[in-house]
Amino acid sequence: QVQLVESGGGLVQPGGSLRLSCAASGGIFSIYDMGWYRQVPGKQRELVATISRGGSTNYEDSVKGRFIISRDNSKKTVYLQMNSLKPEDTAVYNCNARRTGVLDGHRYDYWGKGTQVTVSS
Repeated sequence: QVQLVESGGGLVQPGGSLRLSCAASGGIFSIYDMGWYRQVPGKQRELVATISRGGSTNYEDSVKGRFIISRDNSKKTVYLQMNSLKPEDTAVYNCNARRTGVLDGHRYDYWGKGTQVTVSS
């Protein structure tokens, strides 16, 4: 239903900034809640930030005050502005789109393939 493609990852020094983008296609973007997750090999995937279809945001404690999630429904894109990056932020970052069926209540999740963020000196 929805295809997601992340971009913007790369190598950055501690204290630096990156902006990740997630471009969506094939769905009605405005009805989806969007989120960013990250994962390091050998560890569980961790929720980083979410933004609802109504624009409300939620952040994992370790990124509060440093990361900002936003969305542009006209461009069908969600962003993650990452500031004051730390080595602990190193991970593959995946974009997620989620909606709940109106009639049956079933939850639908869609994932991008991810973009690598490496924070190192």
